[in-house]
Amino acid sequence: MPISKRDKKVSLTKTNKKGLALKQRIVEDVKKCVEEYNRIFLISVQNTRNTKLLDLRTEWKDSRFFFGKLRIIALGLGKSQETEVADGIHKLANAIKNHSMKGQCGLLFTNRSKKEVMEWTEEYEEMEFARSGFVTPHTIELPEGPLSQFQHTMEPQLRKLGLPTSLQKGVITLTKPFKICQKNDVLTPEQAQILKLLDKPLAVFKLLLLGVYTKKHGFKKLKAADNAEVNDEEEMDVENNE
Repeated sequence: MPISKRDKKVSLTKTNKKGLALKQRIVEDVKKCVEEYNRIFLISVQNTRNTKLLDLRTEWKDSRFFFGKLRIIALGLGKSQETEVADGIHKLANAIKNHSMKGQCGLLFTNRSKKEVMEWTEEYEEMEFARSGFVTPHTIELPEGPLSQFQHTMEPQLRKLGLPTSLQKGVITLTKPFKICQKNDVLTPEQAQILKLLDKPLAVFKLLLLGVYTKKHGFKKLKAADNAEVNDEEEMDVENNE
């Protein structure tokens, strides 16, 4: 009887006992998910927020997301043919390493169809407040005049952030026009805070599919165009054989 690839031992060296237990649990969770789910999608996360990731997990209760600890996740999958827990999955593990150096990425383990996942990621996006370091897509300016949406007690805070404000008859007022940011600016912490106070979200929280793994077809990279078009013939073949 052939030995299951999942039974392969993973070495976790240079780790204290507390950290070792956590890493071992992640590795075992990853191995279990490889067996339970038909597809594993490698996804890039743009403008991520913890609250958004929690929402995703709630919406996809029948699936499993893994974010963070990517080195341990890749280790759980197996980085070579000798250590991989399923045929060809080491290519996914190596893709995780490559993409994690370019930005945040994660894995989606699911039994939903490739077509459904692609259509959902194409449509899903939510506006989010930009953080410092974000490159602004357009210029935002405020005209001279009252900022009546703020209570008068916030005037010192706004002035500290750089806005030319004063209290006029108890109303916070801009004493001259103020440019919050210029298109293609890299936001400073002060600019990001001003935009948040003014309820002006500029960032888009979105998922991009980078690749998909199945036991039948192995790991396949996905390009932007692939997210819009799905090969129905291949999809049906996968559905019938997994």
